[in-house]
Amino acid sequence: MASLREEISAILAIADKGDEVIVNVESGGGMVHGYGLASSQLDRLRQAEIPLSICVDKVAASGGYMMACVANKIYSAPFAIVGSIGVVAQVPNFNRLLKKHDIDYEQHTAGDFKRTLTIFGENTDEGREKFQKELEETHVLFKGFIAKYRPELDLEKVATGEHWYGQQAIELGLVDEIATSDDVIMKLANERTVIKVSYQLKKKLSDKIAHGASLSFNAIFNKFAEKNQPLK
Repeated sequence: MASLREEISAILAIADKGDEVIVNVESGGGMVHGYGLASSQLDRLRQAEIPLSICVDKVAASGGYMMACVANKIYSAPFAIVGSIGVVAQVPNFNRLLKKHDIDYEQHTAGDFKRTLTIFGENTDEGREKFQKELEETHVLFKGFIAKYRPELDLEKVATGEHWYGQQAIELGLVDEIATSDDVIMKLANERTVIKVSYQLKKKLSDKIAHGASLSFNAIFNKFAEKNQPLK
């Protein structure tokens, strides 16, 4: 996410009127706050009135679709996975196992719902109810975010946690056109100058030396192994 921030900042610093940004999103989702921030970074382009298109070649689900929906236009490959507008959380619980082995577990909090569910302690119905309520509240926020950028979507139909392939997603309004990122870029290359923007961290000298030493060792080992191969 740090590289996305730097890349967008660089674009905003040099973009001229008439420029357009293409972003290739490939993600099955993850933590809400991380993808919320990534979506907000993309929204900086919208706020600057720079047209933003997003290409989905393989998957833009859950948090990935949260990022994609910010675009002015979404392209999808025919069998790319799109959607999964829902929220999920899984919490294992080892309380019965600990009790079986006479292991005590203590958890101390200040605030009734500082911890709703616990991995090692005994969960309560009240804690489960509160946890479920938090998931539902997050889902409402997720749907509201998508509605802001794609108001034409029937959220009751698409915000069920299901996912669809690109060919189905276009019928539901989740994407705008069936095309791969290669198709989009090649078409633009015939009309405009296409520039790739990427941010890379500079490696420390020690990292470079360690990497070089590793490559050298592998080369020597491979040559040694070749020399000692039995003849066929």
